[in-house]
Formats: sequence, C-alpha cells, structure tokens
Amino acid sequence: MTTAFTLFCAMILDAMFGEPKWLWSRLPHPAVLMGRLINWADTRYNTGARRKAKGIVLLIVLVSISGAIGALIATVPYLDIIAAAILIAHRSLIQHVKAVATGLESSLQDGRHAVAMIVGRDTQEMDASAVARGAIESAAENFSDGVVAPVFWFLIGGLPALMIYKMVNTADSMIGYLTPKHADFGWASARFDDLLNLIPARLTMLLLLPLGGHSFATLRAVAKDASRHRSPNAGWPEAALSRSLDVALSGPRAYHGEMQHYDWVNETGRKQAQPSDIHVACQRLWFAWGVLLLASLILSFWSVFLLA
Repeated sequence: MTTAFTLFCAMILDAMFGEPKWLWSRLPHPAVLMGRLINWADTRYNTGARRKAKGIVLLIVLVSISGAIGALIATVPYLDIIAAAILIAHRSLIQHVKAVATGLESSLQDGRHAVAMIVGRDTQEMDASAVARGAIESAAENFSDGVVAPVFWFLIGGLPALMIYKMVNTADSMIGYLTPKHADFGWASARFDDLLNLIPARLTMLLLLPLGGHSFATLRAVAKDASRHRSPNAGWPEAALSRSLDVALSGPRAYHGEMQHYDWVNETGRKQAQPSDIHVACQRLWFAWGVLLLASLILSFWSVFLLA
C-alpha cells in the first residue's frame, strides 16, 4: 500500500469517526501521552543554568523517540492507517468549532464557554462578535496545524514524520512561549515548530482563499497581513479564511487580564461576525479537506502508475 493511499484511508477514517469519547475516556490519547512526557521534562529540566541547551537536547530526544515509535508502528500492517487517522484531527476540529456556533445560538454565555475550549485568550468579557471571530481564527490556525501539516508531513516521510511533527507541535503549544519560564527552555521547540509549519501554513492559505480569489492582488494582500501577524505562520491561513468570509480577524484581545492590541487581519472586513460565519467557515474547511483527500487519491494512483 502506498503512502498516499494509506493517507487517503486515514483521512476517511478520521472523517467518519473523529475522536470517539468511548475510546479516549478509557485510554490516554497519544497527544495526551506526548503532553505528559513534555510536562515531565519541563518540570525536571527547566531549572538552573543552560536552559536553552537543555531545551535543544530535549527537542533532539523528542524527535528521536517519536520518529522511532512511528517507524515501529508502521511495520504492523494497517496500524499506520489507524495511527494517522488518530493524529489527523479534522472531524474533531469541526465539532469544536461548530460547538461555538451552537453555543452562541443558545446564549452568549454558552458561546463563551464553547470558545474557551479552543482559544487561549480571556473569554469572560467577549461579546458575540469576538466569540465568533475567535472560533473562526481557531478554525483557520488549527486546520493548518491539525490537518494540513500532518497530511503534508505524512506524505513526505510517512508515520515517523507525522509523529515527529505532532510531538514538536505539542511541545511548542506547551513550552514554546516567550515567558521568563520558557523563553530559553522552549526556544528550540518553538523555532523548529515554526520551520515545520512554514510550508503547510502557506498551503493552507491557498486552500482557504475565496474560490477564484487566487489573483496576484489577493495574494499580495494576504502576504501583507501575514507579515503583520504575531505568528510567522498563523497569519497565512487566517488572512485567507478572513477573505473567504469577508470578516476581520485577530485584532485586540486580552490574555490573563492584559489587553493586547494586535493588528487586524483583513482590517476592511466585517468586524461583526455571527454564528452563520462560523458555519460557513466549517464548510470552507470541509471543501479544503476534500481537495486534500482528492490530492492523496491522485497521488496514490500516480504512485501505482510509476511502480507498474
């Protein structure tokens, strides 16, 4: 079975079943196990001097462990399909984003509670538009990190590459912050995660642009917004999805009680986002997922043709 066809099967499996609660309420999810390992290392080694050097060593160890486990799993027939399906989180992303729209349609408080599950900013004082924008931003960024990047790296290097990506991405989300505690220890993980997401973020941008909106002017506007974003990669999918919906994203928000005056992405777009915009965003994500699925199927046939 070719790598591309294995990916095709994994994407179908994820779309059908997602992350069933009956399973992950009984067993620890692989991402949870990765998080426990990283948290242990953070507690044990993020102390004293030479924290940047320790963080570099940790990254090397994490990459080695995850790559080796991925290679071992890949030796068992069909197990790589299941593993890849678990690590490609498209259905669960859609479910979490849609939950925000459903919550908002019920009450602002329900919307705030739902969006708090997928964003790291303060949500207690968010109005309905801010809640909707937060859900859309999370949809764009996590589609890049949770779907496109895993698909890309699986095609490049199979399950070992996908496992390495997920481990590094998890490390970045836990220790890759510019805080006094993690600025040095998480430096290597954050920079390597930026590198691993460099191409996938731009591929996501192309997938999420408005249909027929791949003109030079649009691409230039997206690139301008992306360069102003606080993240070297997240701005690309956000700028693309914001134009698909004609909604302004990013902008001011509060973290731990402190207001951060971030630049707007697609500043001329509507700032009054609604639950309907979230639903349209999910439709765009499914369309982009379909393009990836079709590409994996074409690549699988092409690989068979080359090997024939």
